[in-house]
Amino acid sequence: MILESRDLTKKYSNKTVVSSASFTIEEGQIYALLGQNGSGKSTLMKMAAGLVKPDDGTITYQGKKVGVESKKEVAYMPTEPYFYDYMTVGDVGNYYKDFYEDFDQERYEMLLTKMDLSKKDKVKYLSSGLTAKLKLAATLARNAKIYLLDEPLNGIDLITRDLIITTILEVAQEDTAIVISSHIVDELEKIVDHVIFLQQGSVKLIGDAEELRETYGKSIVEIYKEILA
Repeated sequence: MILESRDLTKKYSNKTVVSSASFTIEEGQIYALLGQNGSGKSTLMKMAAGLVKPDDGTITYQGKKVGVESKKEVAYMPTEPYFYDYMTVGDVGNYYKDFYEDFDQERYEMLLTKMDLSKKDKVKYLSSGLTAKLKLAATLARNAKIYLLDEPLNGIDLITRDLIITTILEVAQEDTAIVISSHIVDELEKIVDHVIFLQQGSVKLIGDAEELRETYGKSIVEIYKEILA
C-alpha cells in the first residue's frame, strides 16, 4: 500500500467533519471518494495531502507520517481557485516548476494543448471551465506517486467532463494511485477500480467496484443512493 489512514478524525470547533476514517490506497489503482456535499471529502483529501493535521488517528505515506517529505510525491488539486489574477497560464507552469522538482514542463505544455489553453491566456479572464482545466493540467504535469483530485468534474459541461476523464486515464500508471472525490457518481463509475463512500465524515462502505456491483447486484450509482440516501 502507498497510503494508509487509521481512525482518522478531524474536528472544527464542536463539529466533527471526519470521524474514525480508515482505508488504504494501493498503487496502480483509481479510487472514487464519493459523498454528498459536506460529507468530509475535501477535509480527508487535505489531510492526505499534508495540508490539514488530524485531531486523532494516523495517516501515513509509504509507512511514514504524512508531512514535508510526502508532499514531494503527492499531487493535490483543491476545489478552490488558487492562482493569482496577474498570472498567465505560462506563469502557472513556472510557479509549479519552482515549487515541485517533479514538475514536467513538456507534459504541462502537452496538457495545455489538449485542454485548448494558451500560455498567454490571463488567469483572471478564464471561465470556470477553463480554470478547472488549468488546475488539472498543472496537477497532472507533476510526476507524482499519488494524485488527489478534489471534485475535478464539478460545474463542468459534459464534453469537458469526457476530456478530463480521458486525461486522467492517460496519466494513470502501474506505480501511481489516483483518488478522485465527487458527488457526480455516474461519470466515475466506468473508470474507477475502488470506491469509498463517505457520509457525515464516516466511511460507510469501501470496496472493489466490481465486487460491490456483484455483491449488491446494482450499479455504483444505485449503491450510492441506497447507502447515502
